[in-house]
Amino acid sequence: MSRTEKSIAVEDRDQIVGLLGAGDRHARVVRDAFGVNIMSRGGEVKVTGQAPKVEKAVRVLDRMLQHVREETWISPDKVREMIADEQKLPEAHATNQADPGVEFLDRRKRESVEISRRGAKFGARTSGQGEYIDAIRSHDISFCIGPAGTGKTYIAVAMAVEALKGNRVRRIVLARPAVEAGERLGFLPGDIQAKVNPYLRPLYDGLNAILETGQLKRLIETEVVEIVPLAYMRGRTLDDAFIILDEAQNTTPEQMKMFLTRMGTGSKIVVTGDVTQVDLPMGKTSGLIEAQTFLPEIPGISFIYLTRADIVRHPLVQKIVDAYEKMETAVKRKKQPRR
Repeated sequence: MSRTEKSIAVEDRDQIVGLLGAGDRHARVVRDAFGVNIMSRGGEVKVTGQAPKVEKAVRVLDRMLQHVREETWISPDKVREMIADEQKLPEAHATNQADPGVEFLDRRKRESVEISRRGAKFGARTSGQGEYIDAIRSHDISFCIGPAGTGKTYIAVAMAVEALKGNRVRRIVLARPAVEAGERLGFLPGDIQAKVNPYLRPLYDGLNAILETGQLKRLIETEVVEIVPLAYMRGRTLDDAFIILDEAQNTTPEQMKMFLTRMGTGSKIVVTGDVTQVDLPMGKTSGLIEAQTFLPEIPGISFIYLTRADIVRHPLVQKIVDAYEKMETAVKRKKQPRR
């Protein structure tokens, strides 16, 4: 197969360092992934190797450079994610065929959310996350079901903040069922807020990752943002609000019905959960699992299912999820009666 060389123009030295990484560590990751050579000379980064592999490597490097120009740096995890995205794309078999890398970038622009602290855009990092963002934008009620680390809660919170900043809603309400994950926490001292705070901490963490320092406190004090246990939702009607129910696998069917019927005019609801991590007492039905059996038939309600391919936390998280799935499958097989 013929060898080729392509060059990428880089504006300044700092961008070259950001692109290639300290000690060229990013360059080595791209080189090993596609089997190409990468060298920096002057204001150019040269990529040589077999033509199809060079094309793929250059598309990844172009995306990396764009990220560096916007954020001034790029993480090793982000580099690996971009490589994985490129490896999923089909080959371009003709010179006049649209560049799938460009198509992917255009799709990511449509699936971006303007929520970060300095006005930059958070974009879908997987195709599943892209479908999730699109579903929230196009439906009044969206359910997202998937394993840990797929960004279910973070994306929902990001979309809520974007809607608030865009004046599409007047407030954000985040709720969680207060169910212990296999532990007995016992008596908790302090007022009611102190007692429920451990259950709601992940929602605070998600908002703190998005909003400016001190901004969340001001929004809570003015009741623009409300973070409450699910039980506190009973009897309310929420107009012009972005309402999120997190850890919904731990709701009962009665709680799920109560929550969904809090929706008022001009509001949007997002429900997130992982049906493999139900912490309800033995014999209790999960409201999230039950909702899947009949709510998808209603127009205006969407169900998005993320998988382990959408996990964007530490790379070990995906391996841990895989290991547990294999173990649980093996246990189920052993329990099945022999014929």
